[in-house]
Amino acid sequence: MATRLLKVSSALRAYSNKTSLVKVPKQWQSTSTSLKEILLNQPATQVTVLDCGLKVATEDSGAPTATVGLWIDAGSRYEDDEVNGVAHFMEHMAFKGTTKRSQTDLELEIENMGAHLNAYTSREQTVFYAKCLAEDVPKAVEILSDIIQNSKLGEVEIERERGVILREMQEVETNLQEVVFDHLHASAYQGTPLGRTILGPTENIKSITKNDLVYYVKTHYGPPRFILAGAGGVNHKTLVDLAQTHFGQMKGPFYDEIPLCPPLPCRFTGSEIRVRDDNIPLAHVAIAVEGPGWTDADNIPLMVANTLMGAWDRSQGGGANNISYLAEASAAAGLCHSYQSFNTCYQDTGLWGIYFVSDPLEIEHFVYNIQREWMRLCLTITEKEVNRAKNILKTNMLLQLDGTTAICEDIGRQMLCYNRRIPLHELEARIESVTAKNIHEVGMKYIYDQCPVIAAVGPIENLPDYNLIRSGMYRLRI
Repeated sequence: MATRLLKVSSALRAYSNKTSLVKVPKQWQSTSTSLKEILLNQPATQVTVLDCGLKVATEDSGAPTATVGLWIDAGSRYEDDEVNGVAHFMEHMAFKGTTKRSQTDLELEIENMGAHLNAYTSREQTVFYAKCLAEDVPKAVEILSDIIQNSKLGEVEIERERGVILREMQEVETNLQEVVFDHLHASAYQGTPLGRTILGPTENIKSITKNDLVYYVKTHYGPPRFILAGAGGVNHKTLVDLAQTHFGQMKGPFYDEIPLCPPLPCRFTGSEIRVRDDNIPLAHVAIAVEGPGWTDADNIPLMVANTLMGAWDRSQGGGANNISYLAEASAAAGLCHSYQSFNTCYQDTGLWGIYFVSDPLEIEHFVYNIQREWMRLCLTITEKEVNRAKNILKTNMLLQLDGTTAICEDIGRQMLCYNRRIPLHELEARIESVTAKNIHEVGMKYIYDQCPVIAAVGPIENLPDYNLIRSGMYRLRI
């Protein structure tokens, strides 16, 4: 009987090896194609520079939809104290009608196309972009050129948007993460343009005039500071012809005096801002050191180090298998409600650190664990951990490029920051080349014995004194 069962078992194993009960689709079966080969076969980013100075950059994937947009080398960093907020104000005014279209006509035209028109302002860039069907790209480019060159800037519309922006400021003030990061910049770059907020102070919003907006456009909007980016179903030659038609005759910017390009460096100051409010249930804290600018070679190792620090949220679970010991400790001991590491870059400087939300009594413990992990980055991080972080970083990089809008944003931002778009296979190779030694080196350069900047809001009585936190930025070993 036992012999018969053994034979049956052997026969079933032999059969199951040949015929799986679960059929795996061919496209999901593993192949010998490597990630590097896949990235090498991605559509190339084509770049053309027009005689007027405007750069056109596209990635044509043949998709039925497309995203086209203007990336402008101008933001709140280029403003004066007296008109801080004018760049964001101008972003609002661009959609309030032109000499060719009223606001209603513009909205109806976009709706009838089934398109989406949007914009945003950062500290160094202003962006206007449209998402539409591939066949509607010519109309989208014409609309973008119209709102950039022919905004009416009517007095009635200015007064209406003044109220809209003031309400937006009130909404931002209820978002404690936004508040903390504004305080972090104000402390880190105090007395410099990067220390100002993007929206500007209330008194400026109430006093900005049409002349301020006109002067800002005159001195900051012009083809040499524009990138026309396209992704999806966008033919490069067609977009170049459209750019020549709608922007080829555009002049400017016009200056009363020669501007500084790049702008003056914004010095970093190790310091802190604490806003104690015990009526808020949780403490919101950010702690950071100065990082490098966009083009610095140290940026890639710091991106890997940022991935090593990781992120965690108690509502999303995760435990002993987290890449980050900080996330593991947070899950096991309940040190915080959530945290996220960040690496914010500008032209010549940056902020590298962690933002967390914590119960008041856990702040001190969590800050200690942050600094313990920072010291591990500087001294004892292993190749195994680095390799795991590199794989996560590459995965996240590719996931963030899912869709025409994300790719278009990547093209526009990189063209402004690097004057080219880094091919994905090059970026993958640069990430892959990072070793534990590189992490130790950038850790010793940017973290070890450096003065941090701290911004904290809420019930923060238990946040250690700045000098104690500063003393945790190094380790004495005998």
